[in-house]
Amino acid sequence: MNEKKNRPQPKKILLYAILLAAFLVVTNPTLLPFLSPEAKQSIGSVWRSLFGDVDSIASVLVLNWATLFKLVAMVLLLILLTAIAGLILSHIHPRSGKARSAVTLLQSAVSYFAALIGIFWGLSILGVGVSTIFASVGVLALVIGFGAESLVADVVTGVFLVFENQFNVGDIIEVGGFRGTVEQIGIRTTYIRDAGDNIKIINNSDLRNILNRSAAQSWAKTDVAVSYNEDLERVEKVLAELLPKIRAKYPEVFPNDPVYSGVQELADSGVVLRIAAIVREQDIYKAPRLLNRELKLGFDRAGIEIPFPQVVVHRAEG
Repeated sequence: MNEKKNRPQPKKILLYAILLAAFLVVTNPTLLPFLSPEAKQSIGSVWRSLFGDVDSIASVLVLNWATLFKLVAMVLLLILLTAIAGLILSHIHPRSGKARSAVTLLQSAVSYFAALIGIFWGLSILGVGVSTIFASVGVLALVIGFGAESLVADVVTGVFLVFENQFNVGDIIEVGGFRGTVEQIGIRTTYIRDAGDNIKIINNSDLRNILNRSAAQSWAKTDVAVSYNEDLERVEKVLAELLPKIRAKYPEVFPNDPVYSGVQELADSGVVLRIAAIVREQDIYKAPRLLNRELKLGFDRAGIEIPFPQVVVHRAEG
């Protein structure tokens, strides 16, 4: 549904083209190629009598076929250069997160810079004194005059995010209750993808109270209970042999041996033991699942009972 809404509609494009052509013809009747000079002059007189001296627009804006061709060539050139820049940046795969963040920032900035260049270049082609505009109001006053204070805040914040190394592309962060991996740091917005492949787009100026979970080591923890009938010292010996084997089986998840932290709780149905391991933040949920699986299999092989809640029913004798 959204794709259909965002898809360009040929009827609207044709309407805009007709309106543009009509505007050019109205403001400069000499653009009509198939009329004699007398007819052009007559049409110009009629329009001036109805709408005033519309020909004076031509003294401010250079409106003719040559100008139109220049505008089209300028747009095509900018599109080509933007595509080439995007292609080059897409083939840059730096290893460090900060460098990847800088690349994504450049990718986003290219389109904005191309749009700004296109606007001012187009005005100069139309004969507008761009330098006069800048000299009279200044760049800052011009930007604020367009009501782009939030845009400036987003751009400045995005630059500082990269150079202050608060977080980088590939880091896992929490912001506003949303936890996910930073996919892209743009010139205005940052893209964060959660575990369900949902993407949250946040304006850079709205990134506050960020928790960078990739900035330090993460601990994955799991608890497993054993029966009160088991010899605790024997269980601890089994764990000492089992935990290094778990690391050897899953070296991509466990860079170090999982650690037996001790007795976590004396629960109703068993003795609860705490196992912890240093892992990468992206494996914080995967690691406990692997530990649970391997602990269950290892305890089964060693004959160690993992208790489960039981209900004892007493029948009354009658």
